[in-house]
Amino acid sequence: MGKKMALVLVAFAMIISFSQAVFAAEETQQDIVDTALAAGQFNTLAAALEKADLVEALKADGPFTVFAPTDEAFDKLLQELGITADELLAREDLSTILLYHVVPGKVFSGDLKDGMKVKTLADKEVTISLNPTRVNNSNVVTPDIQASNGVIHVIDAVLVP
Repeated sequence: MGKKMALVLVAFAMIISFSQAVFAAEETQQDIVDTALAAGQFNTLAAALEKADLVEALKADGPFTVFAPTDEAFDKLLQELGITADELLAREDLSTILLYHVVPGKVFSGDLKDGMKVKTLADKEVTISLNPTRVNNSNVVTPDIQASNGVIHVIDAVLVP
């Protein structure tokens, strides 16, 4: 009986340890902005959020769903528009462009339906399509990156309302 009790106690201790590690991980999870910055591929997005004074808004409790264009996506947009990054950051509609990438609530890829329309914080809709998963004409290249205040879906093009 002593060996069984010892085994039960060891198993119980392992479960408690695992539970504490999970809760610690949840507490230290970064918000959307810090998660994007840590990824290293969203420098232009971070600069744009700062310029548009939206950093604190996306650090708020949320939850938010962000369709986050990579630096490569911004480079593609700059080439298409024939402008520089500084010219993009100086646009009067920069805030609207950025808010067009944000949806209230936490929407995971499994929640998306083909043809659904989702209202963004820019008060305009984006259209979702599946197979492959797209937001308007942008491909979702990495879905469901969790942050403490929402979820990020990495996209390969900047959404312009």
